[in-house]
Amino acid sequence: MDLVHIIDALIGILVLGFGYWASTLSNEVKRIEILLNRTREEYVTRSEVREDMSRVMEALHRVEDKLDRVLQKD
Repeated sequence: MDLVHIIDALIGILVLGFGYWASTLSNEVKRIEILLNRTREEYVTRSEVREDMSRVMEALHRVEDKLDRVLQKD
């Protein structure tokens, strides 16, 4: 067996290994993207955000009204 055949075989093995690694990495990235999108969808919906923000705003308005009353007494 010539040295050229051995070098060709080693290069072929390296290329195959790199291809397998790239394929595995690509599949993992796709899987993580799907999980991230699912998490975004399940974590909060737009209506929930609106409800929560309206409650926060109401609480802030109550605090503001109380501060106004306290400052008017002084």
